[in-house]
Amino acid sequence: MLSAELIVYGLIFLGVLVLVEGVYLVAFGKSISLNNKVNRRLQMLDKTTSREEVLAKLRKEMDQHLENRGIPLYSILADRAQKAAIAFTPNQLLMMMVGLCAFAFVGLSIGTEAALPVRALMAVMMGVGGVFMWVNSKAKKRLALIEEQLPDAVELMVRSLRVGHPFSSAIAVVSRELKDPLATEFGIISDESTYGRDIGESLKHMAERLDMQDLRFLAVAVSIQQQSGGNLAEILEGLAKVIRARFRLFRRVKAITAEAQWSGKFLSGFPVAVLLVIQLADPHYYDEVLDHPWFIPACFVVAVFLAVNLIVMRMLVNIKV
Repeated sequence: MLSAELIVYGLIFLGVLVLVEGVYLVAFGKSISLNNKVNRRLQMLDKTTSREEVLAKLRKEMDQHLENRGIPLYSILADRAQKAAIAFTPNQLLMMMVGLCAFAFVGLSIGTEAALPVRALMAVMMGVGGVFMWVNSKAKKRLALIEEQLPDAVELMVRSLRVGHPFSSAIAVVSRELKDPLATEFGIISDESTYGRDIGESLKHMAERLDMQDLRFLAVAVSIQQQSGGNLAEILEGLAKVIRARFRLFRRVKAITAEAQWSGKFLSGFPVAVLLVIQLADPHYYDEVLDHPWFIPACFVVAVFLAVNLIVMRMLVNIKV
């Protein structure tokens, strides 16, 4: 039955996503989670006395993906994996893709009667697409948390500067007091400054790696103050107000465009819902065309058009603030 095969496809794809997350948590433990009260850098420092070793490991994790974007097929993941700071190495992610493709192929072979080329194509789409969706979800969640934490971090630096702490100490305070992901990012900057790297350069590198405009503002403000002087506390206080205002404006734009976003999702999901309703109401409705050689390719074409609809609608409402 068509409905049974659709359910099998959905369950296998869901299993792919769950398997990726499960392997990730097993490999790195709960310390990799962004919901921990104690940030990952402090947990790593608690397990080892070598601050330099922790810094080297975290920098490798955060810079390894774009450095390996020349690897075939990996280029589609490199940018998002960089922003998500995925601890898996590029080779491990590629091996994960291959393993998930094999897992999906076995599941499709057991649960469906589709032809071998169809099973192979679906397995590759599920394996590669599942890893990409997982990495993209991690990146979006991490960037959203950083955007939300940044105004608090800047205000905390302002308070530290006003009580007489140097800027390097203010960075260290942020790395201890905030939660991940921003705490570990500022912890790396604090460690780099301890070993002699300019804080302005470290902030600029972080802003470029995360591709976040507010972080660029912070890096530019610190660099200008280092070169020309001035009251850094007042500069950062004004910057914190600007970041909060942009954040509120972004939320307002997101609320205004929510209707268009859900319209795109509805228009893409409606044909699928109609298909399921027809299949439940009349299970034999498609029996006459089910064995036609163009039936499965036509389903793929429809799926591609529905996905393109979602992408186009997302592009139309992706308003930069």
